[in-house]
Amino acid sequence: MTIVGVGVEELRVRDASGAYRVFYIARFDQTVYVLHAFEKKSQKTAPQDIKVGQERYRTLMKWRSQNARTTD
Repeated sequence: MTIVGVGVEELRVRDASGAYRVFYIARFDQTVYVLHAFEKKSQKTAPQDIKVGQERYRTLMKWRSQNARTTD
């Protein structure tokens, strides 16, 4: 999901109750950040869900740059 951010992946789950998606990034040592989880209502991912993921990605990258650790 490079439209959300560099290194962001999408997990897709489908069962009898519907289809669900999770945007996450796991490019850092021992940490997985879940950016957004939602139920899909159509084939195409809604622009609002992409926007939420993008905003949370930017916030995460800003936070990580301000709190840089040597373990990554």
